[in-house]
Amino acid sequence: MDSLIVATPSKTEALERRYGAGALKEWQGPPASPWNETIALMLDHRSVRSYRPDPLPPGTLETLIAAAQSAATSSNMQWVSAVAITDPAKKKVLAEIAGNQKHIEQCPLYICWVADMSRNQRISDAEKTDFECMPWLESFMVACVDASLAAQNAVVAAESLGLGTVYIGAMRNDPIKVAELLGLPPQSFVVFGLCVGYADGKAKSEVKPRLPQSIVLHKERYDATKEAAIRATYDAEMSKFSARHELQAATWTQRVLNRLGPIKSMNGRETIRASLKKLGFELK
Repeated sequence: MDSLIVATPSKTEALERRYGAGALKEWQGPPASPWNETIALMLDHRSVRSYRPDPLPPGTLETLIAAAQSAATSSNMQWVSAVAITDPAKKKVLAEIAGNQKHIEQCPLYICWVADMSRNQRISDAEKTDFECMPWLESFMVACVDASLAAQNAVVAAESLGLGTVYIGAMRNDPIKVAELLGLPPQSFVVFGLCVGYADGKAKSEVKPRLPQSIVLHKERYDATKEAAIRATYDAEMSKFSARHELQAATWTQRVLNRLGPIKSMNGRETIRASLKKLGFELK
């Protein structure tokens, strides 16, 4: 079993992995900008899609949930629940829903993160008080944000323990089937799943370059005047990454075109509004 002490990259290594070989030339912060091992660990995040069958140490799940519950939550409403799945049969069905993503079956722990409005609805019923704010889109958005913040806390905690993770947005391919499989009550919705486990060292796993800060960070006022030129540079960096990993879409621009162009790329998620209605959400 892997040690729970995780080696973190140096600042230079972390920045070059995250932004590419020319990262330090574009780095806008001062050389002595704040840095520590937590930040280094976060920059070293990568998606892991191949797992060893090794079981996780006892109590790992509960530790991850404690970290998740420590995330910010709007007005302390705590609109999030998590369903932990270890049953191979259930993971197989979830993998099929997600387009046969085998890492869902491989990982020893799969967590479904739920935007859970049912708990507060039960309070409404018990207290015989009509919650007029519940049906509005804002409340649903807050529930999804709560689930996302909680899950990301869990990811950082998992990676600090030497574990690999990958989010599975494809739970939204068929949210009704997912809800039925997990026995979810009305007004609860799986925003995404999360694989957790020890990465298979034989599989390729590399930090994926992100857009340069010069295209993402705006100071005082949004400015996209240099975006096209900066994106071209980033596309060149992503082309090298894609070649190393034999990815179909060579550049980031091509990835965007493929993902947002044809409606078929939504894999059924274009019907999500109707699915939410069937799950008990009356969004205004």
